[in-house]
Amino acid sequence: MPDVTTQTLDLIKNQRAELAKAGWAQSAVATSGITNYDLELGAKKLFPVKTPLRDIIPRVSGKGGIQANWRAVTGINTLGVSAGISQGQRNSAVTHATADYFAAYRTLGMDDFVNFQADWAAEGFDDAKALAVEQLLYSTMIQEEFTDLGGNTSVALGVTPTPTLATATTGGTLPAATAYIVNCVALTLHGYQQLAGYNNGTTGQAVNIAAGALAATIARTNMDGTTDTVAGGVAQVSAAATVTTGAGATNSITATVAPVRGAVAYAWYWGTTGAVVLGAVTTINSLLITAAATGTQNVSALPAADNSTDSLVYDGLLSQIMKAGSGAYFADLATGTAGVGTVLTSDGAGGCNEIDAVLRDRWDLYRLSPSQMFMSASVALALNKLIIANGGAPLIRYGMDANGATITAGTMVGSYLNKITGTLIKVTIHPNMPAGQILFYSDSTPYPTSGIGSPIVKRVRRDYFATEWPLKSYRFEFSVAFDGVLQCYFPPAYGLLRNIAA
Repeated sequence: MPDVTTQTLDLIKNQRAELAKAGWAQSAVATSGITNYDLELGAKKLFPVKTPLRDIIPRVSGKGGIQANWRAVTGINTLGVSAGISQGQRNSAVTHATADYFAAYRTLGMDDFVNFQADWAAEGFDDAKALAVEQLLYSTMIQEEFTDLGGNTSVALGVTPTPTLATATTGGTLPAATAYIVNCVALTLHGYQQLAGYNNGTTGQAVNIAAGALAATIARTNMDGTTDTVAGGVAQVSAAATVTTGAGATNSITATVAPVRGAVAYAWYWGTTGAVVLGAVTTINSLLITAAATGTQNVSALPAADNSTDSLVYDGLLSQIMKAGSGAYFADLATGTAGVGTVLTSDGAGGCNEIDAVLRDRWDLYRLSPSQMFMSASVALALNKLIIANGGAPLIRYGMDANGATITAGTMVGSYLNKITGTLIKVTIHPNMPAGQILFYSDSTPYPTSGIGSPIVKRVRRDYFATEWPLKSYRFEFSVAFDGVLQCYFPPAYGLLRNIAA
């Protein structure tokens, strides 16, 4: 009888025979088998960091204190005293207009951490701690841009006006003889972005009504264990408006609301008693309701309070323009057809009537011209179509080179001619600008004795700085922040045209 050693050797020989017979095949899974994992070192950073306002607004140093303060002479010889004087006599004293301004500093920043295990696991692939700080820098820059555009600490939206409703027996699928309730909520840029998403490479800007919900306030737990309650940029919900549909099963409802100063969008809730839910978000002040709302948030979830202002940020350009008495240009296009709005119109000579009205107004009052127009992609496309349809530019470009003839289709309005001053106004698509609006921006004033270089600056008590906090657990904690305020010396150099149908 063979001993145990002989039996073991026989088993090994048989196994080798089986292995030799099967051979080696490439694993079907990248992370199993005798397979190299061909991973490129370093994480790829595939997200947009588009900050057009932050890139052009000059940054200046503050000088302590809790706020920036400045005084301006806003008018000279305000009564229009004539310069003619009698022989041997003198003229009367002229009158002047002055104003005092201030803007409180705010600290904006972002926090993150890397625990010890994550740091060890990243060795040989990437520097996890450096990556965390770099992403904090980009995140803070993106949020600074968002605040420069739509931060709102002073323009309260109040109670949203009650919608005006009308019914039609065509155009929809609403059932007959049904009493519908409609509520509306005005939104700041922050409130709108809750539903539309941030344009930062993950969600883009697309409203998902089925999953959407407004938060009037947001409870935030901070890295140091403290908490903050952040206003959601949501006005107080309107009173309920009611209407009963007519006969048949193809009913529709039109809803309009008086434009709210400070708002960039409106959230609409509708349904029957007890089932009034989120159904749409518009950047114009009207809506055409053709079917039941598909959202899940009930209007009863919204508190009876205005949560539109955020005391933790400074006023951005939109708020500074829309603030009462700012002197900036501010206008809404007419409501037009409910649910459609009012489109930009052609002047018949390659221009736009509504834009020309803004330019004429700024020249007549202040002898100035904007240098740039910021708008959404949808408004830019509508403006391009409007101008090209009226002979503003050729429809195609024909080129010839050593490789033969090429044709480039399509057009783009990259700048707009101010017909009054003869200057070109750059057209820029802003990543966070809601549809339905055009922001008019000036990088200088035409007044050589104004004493300012730019009508707007970012005044900072402390510009960007990074902090690595003392260890209190097995993780590294980091912050990137800055402290400052958007200081607008001359609001009349800016303007906003709203309620544009795209």
